[in-house]
Amino acid sequence: MKTTTKKLIGFALILSLLSAFPALARGPSSEANRLQTQQSVTTLSVAEQKNLLFMREEEKLARDVYIELYKTWNMNIFKNISSSEQQHMDVILKKINLFGLTDPSLPGIGIFTNPDLQELYDKLIVQGISSYNDALTVGATIEDKDILDLMNAIAATKNLALKTTYQNLLEGSKNHLRAFVGLLKNQGLKYTPQFISQELFDAILGV
Repeated sequence: MKTTTKKLIGFALILSLLSAFPALARGPSSEANRLQTQQSVTTLSVAEQKNLLFMREEEKLARDVYIELYKTWNMNIFKNISSSEQQHMDVILKKINLFGLTDPSLPGIGIFTNPDLQELYDKLIVQGISSYNDALTVGATIEDKDILDLMNAIAATKNLALKTTYQNLLEGSKNHLRAFVGLLKNQGLKYTPQFISQELFDAILGV
């Protein structure tokens, strides 16, 4: 009888502790997820907001350029990577919505809110339609710049949701860079990085 009473008292104490400290009931993994979600929806700094909105349009630039280059050269690499860039855009849009920001992306192909990206798009299109090799170089250039900008965005935020998103996009851009540089190599041409360091470029390509 005494043993049963002790067990009931112990059980009651456990229930009271779980009620007083809900984190104990959820367990360590659940509590970690809650904290990450809580951090995800915190207000971003002005710099973090600017980077997020810029990356949305930069991914659009990549998609739009590849769409136009596919129309010109009918090469699957541009079609395939433009679809990948659309996925990148969608991922970033989810974060824009999560943080309650206004999407800067305009619906038309080749139309941008950011004047610097508009100028860059116009320049890359002129270069890319001049020859197939130039089009491949344009692709490598876009991914080269994208890698640098994503790395800077990662370094500029402590928000786990943004870091994870940018890191995933970074790996995609590395794959795209490898693809374009590989095709240039098949054409007997060499791409020299314009934005990231030669050391990082060689590491990405496994040189």
